[in-house]
Amino acid sequence: MTEFDYIIVGAGSAGCVLADRLTESGEHTALLLEFGGSDRSIIVQMPTALAMPMHSRRFNWFYESEPEPHLGGRRLHAPRGKGLGGSSSINGMVYVRGNALDFQNWEESGASGWGYRNVLPYFRRAESCHEGSDQYRGRHGPLHTQYGTVDNPLHAAWLKAGEQAGYVRTDDYNGFRQEGFDKMSMTVKNGRRWNTANAYLRPALSRRNLELRMHARVTRILFEGRRAVGVVYRRHGTEHTVRARREVILCGGSINSPQLLKLSGIGPAEELRSHGIEVIADRPGVGENLQDHLEFYFQVECKQPITLYSAMNPVSKAAIGLRWLLRKDGLGATNHFESCAFIRSRAGIPYPDIQFHFLPLAVTYDGKGLASGHGYQAHVGPMRSKSRGWVRLRSPDPADKPRIFFNYMSHPDDWTEMRACVRLTREIFSQEAFAPFRGKEIQPGQDCVTDEQIDAFVRDKVESALHPSCTCKMGRVDDPMAVVDSETRVIGFEGLRVVDSSIMPQVTNGNLNAPTVMIGEKAADHILGRPLLAASNAPFYQAPDWMTHQR
Repeated sequence: MTEFDYIIVGAGSAGCVLADRLTESGEHTALLLEFGGSDRSIIVQMPTALAMPMHSRRFNWFYESEPEPHLGGRRLHAPRGKGLGGSSSINGMVYVRGNALDFQNWEESGASGWGYRNVLPYFRRAESCHEGSDQYRGRHGPLHTQYGTVDNPLHAAWLKAGEQAGYVRTDDYNGFRQEGFDKMSMTVKNGRRWNTANAYLRPALSRRNLELRMHARVTRILFEGRRAVGVVYRRHGTEHTVRARREVILCGGSINSPQLLKLSGIGPAEELRSHGIEVIADRPGVGENLQDHLEFYFQVECKQPITLYSAMNPVSKAAIGLRWLLRKDGLGATNHFESCAFIRSRAGIPYPDIQFHFLPLAVTYDGKGLASGHGYQAHVGPMRSKSRGWVRLRSPDPADKPRIFFNYMSHPDDWTEMRACVRLTREIFSQEAFAPFRGKEIQPGQDCVTDEQIDAFVRDKVESALHPSCTCKMGRVDDPMAVVDSETRVIGFEGLRVVDSSIMPQVTNGNLNAPTVMIGEKAADHILGRPLLAASNAPFYQAPDWMTHQR
């Protein structure tokens, strides 16, 4: 077929959702185009192998930033998923919806109809979860979430230490109250990574009205006047044209979606002309407003041999892998991020701006920087950096990776928040709950105490938490920096939408997979013209004394 009702570009976290939702009635045809290939691989499907797909060019675009001037000129890795499931096939499987006030801020910034009351029903529609309150958690959705076993005693120590430090143990950080210490949810089902390819796409592929074409690089969008009517893509060395009767929907993510818009003539006019690209629409916001989360690892030696370090030798790894292959359980069936926390950095902050992932092992996220003995760590970083970056074309060649500049730590408030991350984490780890386990501080180290010392540590060691977003932000049609309206339509065009994490006006509190799936769910109703789900009246928590107290 060369003509479909809908053409979806990108089979990632949102694209797989749309492939399912747009074809489930049988009324419409859809073509899903994906540059990568299948996600059928043990390193994708086994949760504990989560670091391995990021080292594979089969599953990762291998993007990196321009030199970051406020981080000593370092280039930071910016992994993005390639293949079915997109970044949900290479992420840490952590399920965090964001804070309710994130979505209130979205609405206030111009994303009408995206307040918490509007998005909560779509989080619930997406999810299948056995814990938490029905008012907040979904029971019958495609995306299965669950808690880990929390068997390692260090998780109990982490949760207890939070209480000893004066923080609250929340019942459900994805429910009424995000703020506090809690167990952490993951997108795992029956011991397998439950990416959006497993949750949404695979069941939909049996439908005759959905076609998937992999290894297809979309090079430009076709227009007739101001209407998108199709795309051109290359596959196995041959160029193809396919037309859309209804809409073209970009789901390439925060890097690839703005790149394709620019290659197609939609973006900042001066930039497009500098590459010899005909300007169809001067949209200065395309590729701007890039946001991300930064984090570092606060690592402590463990005096007892109870950490995952015992499982890091070849024999133990083989046993874990064999057990997973045979039974889909054990250490191979978890992401190990089984406890967490969300706190405020200081008084006067209206809702949490620091996130913790606790891990009973001292290791870097890529798995390469393993400590030489038993240890534990917290991944910690600020949630609402005021720094803004951009994604810009390197050349008019679609095969050239775009330039990515996060401009990390360019705002002075970011340094204040990072210093708080170091000091507040050190305070938590100093609590009595860790006394039986606590050895010396590996990183940053007990001598890292002054502002200057902490700043130097951050410049050298901070890493991306891998949450790039906001490069095609949703907003009012009269906002010159907005790219899509509140129904995800590219402003000034017909038949063209962007549905992925790039349309977030502001990055959410936490990991981005859950809100990206929600965006796909809600956008599907906008695209099909269906009535939106009824708004929720579920309340949400905000500390009553936030103006005067940090905890």
